Amino acid sequence: MSRRHPVQKSDIPTVWLMTDERMGEGMWQAVERLPRGAGIVFRHHATPAAERKRLFARLLRIARRRGLVLVRAGTLPMAGEMGVHGARGHGLVTWPVHDWREARAARRVGADVAFVSPVFGTRSHPGAAFLGVHTAARLARTLPMVRVALGGMNARRFRRLSGFAGWAAIDAWLC
Repeated sequence: MSRRHPVQKSDIPTVWLMTDERMGEGMWQAVERLPRGAGIVFRHHATPAAERKRLFARLLRIARRRGLVLVRAGTLPMAGEMGVHGARGHGLVTWPVHDWREARAARRVGADVAFVSPVFGTRSHPGAAFLGVHTAARLARTLPMVRVALGGMNARRFRRLSGFAGWAAIDAWLC
């Protein structure tokens, strides 16, 4: 990780919020619910570039004030980003792992964090296939980086898992 964004490996969050457009204004309340030191992956892919940059800048101010880690997904660089999701870059590198191929990619790029998903069925992708507890754990065990469970996750479900350092969610933070 770069000196410009001093997120040390020992400071990698174990609790994460994944943002997206469907959160609407609820995103701001979700961010306020996060514990100090949590992480946010900003994934507003469908938002026009200028608006996306404004949202990110507002989120960055909150993240700095609350001691949160903020990384961006997508190809549009953001001023002040602390890392990237799903791409090589500076700062913290997080990676989506939905299958064995993506697990190999996470290892190849030297990702700091792997988001293994979906562990359970999700409201984000109703009716879509999910890994399940056992397959997710097997996949996680192949990864040498911090492993975070995603997909239908909350604190209660996280306690049922093995092989993960943390969990991430969208809906769990919207309640």
